[in-house]
Amino acid sequence: MTELKPGERLDDTGFGGLKVIQGGGFSYGVDSVLLSAWTSGQLGARPVRGSRVKIMDLGTGNGVIPLILSHKIPGSDISGIELRTEAWDMARRTAAINGLEDRLSFINEDVNNIRIVKPELEGSFNAVVSNPPYFKAGSGIPSADSGRLKARYETSADLGDFLRCAAYLLKPGGSFYMVHRPFRLADIIWEMRNCRIEPKAIRPVVPRKGKRPNILLVHGVKGAGPEMEILPELAVHSSKGYTEELLEIYR
Repeated sequence: MTELKPGERLDDTGFGGLKVIQGGGFSYGVDSVLLSAWTSGQLGARPVRGSRVKIMDLGTGNGVIPLILSHKIPGSDISGIELRTEAWDMARRTAAINGLEDRLSFINEDVNNIRIVKPELEGSFNAVVSNPPYFKAGSGIPSADSGRLKARYETSADLGDFLRCAAYLLKPGGSFYMVHRPFRLADIIWEMRNCRIEPKAIRPVVPRKGKRPNILLVHGVKGAGPEMEILPELAVHSSKGYTEELLEIYR
C-alpha cells in the first residue's frame, strides 16, 4: 500500500470510488472537473473517439485530470507531464493507490524539453488536454508558496509553449482541450492558430446566471479548417447549490 507523506491526505474524487493524493499546496478545483467533462463530451465539445485512445495531460499536477478521465473514458491510456517533482510524485502514487499503473503514466519534465527527451512521442496522441497556468509572469500578486506560484503563473513555460508541445504530441486531426480564463482569449486563439491547432468550440462558464464568465472551455483540432462555435454558457452555482448540469458531471 502506497503511504502518504507528511501534510498529504487522500480525498475521494466522487468518480467511481477513485481517490487522489492532495496537500502541501497541491489541490484540484472545479476547473479540473470541468476540463475532464469537456474532454469526454459531456459539455458539448466533440469527444475523444475510438478504442484504446491515447491522451496526454500537460501540466498534470497531482494527476487528478488523468484520474477522472480514466473513469469517464474507459479503455483510454492517459499520460501526464509535470515539471514539479513533488506533484509528479503525487500523481505517480495516486495511480498506484487506485490500481491504475497500467493505464496512467507520468513524466517528470518541462513541456519545453519533450521534443528532446521524448522524440518517440511525436504525433502519437489522439488528444491532449491542459489546465495550464493562467497568469503571465510578473502579473498580479504572486503567491509566496512556490508550488502555487508555478501552478498559477507562467514561470517556466507560457501559453505558447504549452500549445507547441500539444501540437507536437497530437496526431493529425487530434483534439486539444483546455480550460483557461476569458481575459486570455485573444492570446489563446492567436497561439492556437500559430501552432496549427484550429479553435473549434468555446464554452463560457459563469459562477451563476447573470454573472460574467470567469472560465473558458476551449476545444481545437490539429490541422482543421476554420469555423468556431460559441456554446451556451454553463452556470456552476444556483440558489440551491451546484446547478443540475454541473451535478450531472458526477453521475
